[in-house]
Amino acid sequence: MKINCEVRYPSHQDDAKHYDTETLRKHYLVQNIMVPDEINMVYSMFDRIIAGGAVPVEEELELKAPDILRAEFFTQRRELGIINVGGTGMVKVGDEEYTIPYKEAIYIGRGNRKVTFSSVDKEHPAHFYFNSALAHRETAVKQVSKKDAVVMHLGSLEESNERTINRLLVKEVVPCCQLQMGMTELAPGSTWNTMPAHTHDRRMEVYFYFQLPEDAAVCHFMGQPQETRHIWMHNEEAVISPQWSIHSACATRNYTFIWGMCGENDDYNDMDWCATTDLK
Repeated sequence: MKINCEVRYPSHQDDAKHYDTETLRKHYLVQNIMVPDEINMVYSMFDRIIAGGAVPVEEELELKAPDILRAEFFTQRRELGIINVGGTGMVKVGDEEYTIPYKEAIYIGRGNRKVTFSSVDKEHPAHFYFNSALAHRETAVKQVSKKDAVVMHLGSLEESNERTINRLLVKEVVPCCQLQMGMTELAPGSTWNTMPAHTHDRRMEVYFYFQLPEDAAVCHFMGQPQETRHIWMHNEEAVISPQWSIHSACATRNYTFIWGMCGENDDYNDMDWCATTDLK
């Protein structure tokens, strides 16, 4: 078993205006998340979120605390949200084991000493995507399916953004501290997400894109509304969105993405909207 943890440091919006393509990708794009029999993660100093993935194939993988945490175990001071984007898998928390099918989730609160991942069928292994944030109290473990989510249907085919937002790990569903996670599914024929765009200085966000064929790509838009930039991305890649940045995308076909947020405010609707006609 191999565990990798990369540390990313914050960047100021005035500096980001001058980044070239390579520098933008170095600071914000997260690649090689899903690697067989590995746990890979990025620790971002933006609100100290962790985003990563685990792909158990030949062996069970244990989520241990990387050195940057200086913790006895991963959830010693953290909460954890996991969504499976692969074959059916098992998440074991302490002595309790949970079966997590495709596109379903589990929330693991602070204080649960041991978390492991395994797959039901190694020919179709689970791809566990996870986010983690600092937690101020111990909370319970709760498995969450799409039927438990707070569901929103937005957009239209005429606007190329017909989509379903599944708010899976939010305060209305689980006893989270600051972490929020959900999954947005775009309808066939729709390619735009999160448009009109917005920012929220109270929270940062990470997007993880999946259900993209190998020959497809998604163009993620970021930056201040008057200084937007873009990053081309592919299947099972993530992107870090600072508090001052918009986070939107358009792709060569429809897709699904997982969003994860943490920071000052746990109100999902706390957003500062940007008129499409004002973007530059």
